[in-house]
Amino acid sequence: MLAYEAITDEIKVSVRPVYLDGQSDILAQRFVFAYFIRIENQGLSDVQLLRRHWFITDDTGRAHEVEGEGVIGKQPVIAPGEHHEYNSYTVLETFEGNMRGTYLMERADGQRFRVEIPRFDLRAAAN
Repeated sequence: MLAYEAITDEIKVSVRPVYLDGQSDILAQRFVFAYFIRIENQGLSDVQLLRRHWFITDDTGRAHEVEGEGVIGKQPVIAPGEHHEYNSYTVLETFEGNMRGTYLMERADGQRFRVEIPRFDLRAAAN
C-alpha cells in the first residue's frame, strides 16, 4: 500500500488509500475508497485538530469540497511525540481521482495554523 506524507510546522500527516472492491459497483459507477490517516506531533507543544477541509477530485476533473469540525466527530489533542490515527472513506463516480486538504490546528498558546494533508491518488483495483 502506497503511503503519502507531508510535514507542516512539525506536524507529519501520512495517508494510505485503499480501494474497496467489495463495496464498489462498476455498473453503477460507484467506486469506494478508504483512507487511513496518521497525524504525528513532532513539535514541542500540544496541538489540537479543530477542523478539516478536503478537496476531492474525480477523473473528469469534477471536484467538491468537504469542510467541518474535527475528524470522525473528534477534535483530538495530540501531545509532543504522540499521534492520532483514524480512517474514513469517499465515493467516486470514476475509476480514478485524488484527494488533498488541510487541517486547522491550534497550539496550547492559542496560535492557529493550517497543516497540509498530502495529495493522494485514488485508483480502482490498485491494491
